[in-house]
Amino acid sequence: MRKTHVLVVDDDEHYRNAVSRILLRAGHQVTTAQDASDAMTVVLATPLDLVMCDVKMPGISGLELVRRVHESEPDLPCIIITGYGGAESSVDALRAGAFWYLEKSMDGAAHDVLRRLAQQAIEHGQLKSENRRLQQELQGRHKFDSVVGQSAALSEVLHIVERVADTDSTVLITGESGTGKEVIARALHFNSRRAERPFVTVNCGAIPEELLESELFGHIKGAFTGAIHARVGRFSLADSGTLFLDEIGDMSPNLQVKLLRALQDQTFEPVGSSETQRVDVRIVAATNQDLETAITEKRFREDLFYRLNVIPIESPALRERDGDVPLLVHHFLARMGQGKEDGPCTISDEALAALARHHWPGNVRELENLVERLVVLCGDGEIGLSDLPPSLRAAEPAADANAPRVPEAGLSFHGVVDRFEADLILQALERTHWNKNQAAKLLGLNRTTLLEKIKKKGLSPEE
Repeated sequence: MRKTHVLVVDDDEHYRNAVSRILLRAGHQVTTAQDASDAMTVVLATPLDLVMCDVKMPGISGLELVRRVHESEPDLPCIIITGYGGAESSVDALRAGAFWYLEKSMDGAAHDVLRRLAQQAIEHGQLKSENRRLQQELQGRHKFDSVVGQSAALSEVLHIVERVADTDSTVLITGESGTGKEVIARALHFNSRRAERPFVTVNCGAIPEELLESELFGHIKGAFTGAIHARVGRFSLADSGTLFLDEIGDMSPNLQVKLLRALQDQTFEPVGSSETQRVDVRIVAATNQDLETAITEKRFREDLFYRLNVIPIESPALRERDGDVPLLVHHFLARMGQGKEDGPCTISDEALAALARHHWPGNVRELENLVERLVVLCGDGEIGLSDLPPSLRAAEPAADANAPRVPEAGLSFHGVVDRFEADLILQALERTHWNKNQAAKLLGLNRTTLLEKIKKKGLSPEE
């Protein structure tokens, strides 16, 4: 284990050496410098855990040295050593960014204070550095280039996310269950100017209606039976950050009214309180329901829908993401194999091809759960076709005898494909009485894609 390394900076050689001896006896590695210029040379070239510097030195002062240290190493703690005690000196040291200040003294009690203060400063710096590393790692998980998949459908979504992430516009993410709507919401947050602030989630479908209002807005003590303590709501917790309202379509109409006001004014009252609170929150909502149908059926407020649907994003079903299944399988295998002595499991080409052919009604969540089950059951071996559930082992469907054939004289490939595609779309539209949402589901397309195809092909009910 590496020894903690302390840099001692003081133009007084006697005091500099005395401090060095105390730190060496405490188990630290010590480097010394007689002025700020030499000190910065060490800071830029050597991994350090602490800088202890005199406040009064020829040339650059200790306070200015601390500022320069933090410009290059923001997590490196500094302790100011001063022979001029008093409140003003301590305030100046702390304002400069020092962890603490220490008055010069060489008696026994001062030795103990120096050792204890040095250890506290080192631990504080290590904690700051670890927190920064974890924050960067967390953000890195949600950068666009870490989202697994290369399909056109996914690329289209990520293009929208990239364009709107660093705005405060409200986003409504729609799509089937298991398509990764929360992953998109987190990508929006962690690629925005709010990335350092909270990302707070609420599953509106998992919390009983009578408790959801308190969950969102908080309550005061005695607001209702059982409210023995005040509670801070998710809106307050997400202040200056992002609030993700998952399954927004399950929210009751009464609560929709209160949510609408909170979205319009960024204000609310906790349950049982008449005091208005103001927050700065970006809203991202998600649902697997057809909210336009819910509006028609009076289950969802039209005005709330338009307030949420400022930036619509449709999360594509896995069956629409051509070529992404093998990439996701290898991603899950690698992630689940982390920390294993023999590394991740492998998968045969036959098994991978069978997974790629599956319809995946449960989308990415279903695929991830299956891969986890296969890893557990197969141990460290290769996942073969026989390891898959029977429903996934079926051979590739035989070619349709009525499928188009290539005549001797040849054909127009794009023309045949275009006519076949138009015929399928018309069949779906007629079967659903031109309900485009239902037709899109029948065809396994997202609604935006279907609308574009209808417009491009010039299809209408008179066809």
